[in-house]
Amino acid sequence: MADGGSLPGSHCAFLGVSRSLTGRAWRQRPAEAALIRAHMQALNLEEPLARALAARGVRADQGADFLQPTLKALFPDPSSFMDMDAAAEAILDALQAGASIHVFADYDVDGASSAALLVRWFRAMGADLPIYVPDRMTEGYGPSPKAFDTLKASGADLVITVDCGAAANEAVAHAAAIGLKVVVIDHHMMREHPPVCAAVVNPNRPGCNSGQGNLAAAGVVFVLLAALNREARRRGMFTPESGSREQPDIRQWLDLAAMGAICDVTGLTGFNRALTSLGLRVMSEWRNPGLRALLAAAGSEPGPAKCNHAGFILGPRINAGGRIGKSDLGARLLSTDDADEAMALAQELDALNIARREVERQVTEQATRMVEATGVHADGSAVVVVEGAEWHPGVVGIVAGRLRERWRKPVVVIGVDAVNGVGKGSGRSQPGMNLGRAVQAAWEAGVLMAGGGHAMAAGLTVRADDIGRLRDFLNERMAGEQAAAEALDGVEIDALIDPGAATRALFEQFEQLAPFGPANPEPLFALEHVAVREPVAMNGGHVRCRLVGADGASVRAIAWRCADLPSGKALLAGQGGLSVAGRLKADDWNGRRGVQFEIEDVADPRMA
Repeated sequence: MADGGSLPGSHCAFLGVSRSLTGRAWRQRPAEAALIRAHMQALNLEEPLARALAARGVRADQGADFLQPTLKALFPDPSSFMDMDAAAEAILDALQAGASIHVFADYDVDGASSAALLVRWFRAMGADLPIYVPDRMTEGYGPSPKAFDTLKASGADLVITVDCGAAANEAVAHAAAIGLKVVVIDHHMMREHPPVCAAVVNPNRPGCNSGQGNLAAAGVVFVLLAALNREARRRGMFTPESGSREQPDIRQWLDLAAMGAICDVTGLTGFNRALTSLGLRVMSEWRNPGLRALLAAAGSEPGPAKCNHAGFILGPRINAGGRIGKSDLGARLLSTDDADEAMALAQELDALNIARREVERQVTEQATRMVEATGVHADGSAVVVVEGAEWHPGVVGIVAGRLRERWRKPVVVIGVDAVNGVGKGSGRSQPGMNLGRAVQAAWEAGVLMAGGGHAMAAGLTVRADDIGRLRDFLNERMAGEQAAAEALDGVEIDALIDPGAATRALFEQFEQLAPFGPANPEPLFALEHVAVREPVAMNGGHVRCRLVGADGASVRAIAWRCADLPSGKALLAGQGGLSVAGRLKADDWNGRRGVQFEIEDVADPRMA
């Protein structure tokens, strides 16, 4: 490994790459020398790892908690969340009164995980908690007056909404009008005036001082479980004299909190990092019947759980139910203790995921052709908005993410129902461009029928006739953020290595920084002047090859979905003298315990 201290500063183009084959500048991730030394001394770390820690903004007094996070050190006071105490009191009042309590969940992994956390806590308390998940196609996102009418008719007295509800002011007002009590547990951006109900717990609620805005809904629910235990203790519900049951140990369900945090792509710092890190340890035991069955249905073997398990194996299959199947499948899977039911649900979700991939492929190809034929992806506009007739609403978010990666700018993909002339869309954004805020503004301006989200992702409903107006609104609204976002969209390098240094030992050294996600990016390594050998184009547009250094040492490598892009073409041409940036991944195929280099970017020094 090259000496990190000798590398250029962040103001310089790293390895001279001011413009890679994806159009990005390379920079060394900046870190203060004094902080690097402090981490080296306090934690007995080698310089490259200490540099990476410092570059992620970890202070000298935070290093130990970052590398070995614990709930004891990082768990927030539940009362620091606005309305948390009121939520716990309302739920326990209803539970002790024998009222009928239901959970209303979003249809994605975070919603399913949040619902399952509550179901399992209620089960431990000897109570059932029926789950209601709206149908994506017929009901759309979040609570509606019709859904609350259905719940009221089924006998519900209290509804707990999870991963939704914070912006459902009108629907919640309807619930109150029909005598239905509501507690909202959410994490999405919301209006200044919350719904009027028993409690609205949301760390992103204006005025909430918890400092936990990076939590997924499952993380907020996990804190709610702690608040429920605390309030139940205060009421004497766990005392021997009451003849009641033992206090539920919520730590056994940390795997569900980790699923929500990882699959909702939240910032893995502070308490959220502890939830995720410890949750992956719990997941590694594969005690949750649903997760264990889904892993088997995916053809994977049990073992130490990583973010990859949640984000790329389990998560997409759980999401498949809400995208193109039955919306409640994921929540039911994560809630059940019946192994046979879990296996049946897992197999159904796996089959739906296969179908989802085909639908996604078709929409991605159509959207790519439409946009690139017009050139709007490269015309300097701030946002790409693309619509198509009958594109499935369940895949437009995934397609938007794929196209954002391809074009390096925010993308909104809308599927239009030709019968009613209404489009359901989803968008994915670039760092530095707050798409959720722009979509919220479009709704407030009357451009949208509905819309909301957070900085990096948003959902919306729009009349087909207003899509052009939406495109103009978003481009005008986000144009001021574009230059800063483009400046942010560099490739931040942690260390320069030779192919021969890309070893399992180096991978495991940097794995101490895991779990990775927003605010804690996976380490990026650069290889300089390597030759590409044995390039092969694979199904899906992936490129596999071997990267060879000047000394003849090499590392196996793969680049995803780039065969038709300049970077993929350079790899397939077997060019020499390229600089390559990427991540080290474990390669345990056939027990080899090696590494693979996952290529993020390619630069040709002759063009950079």
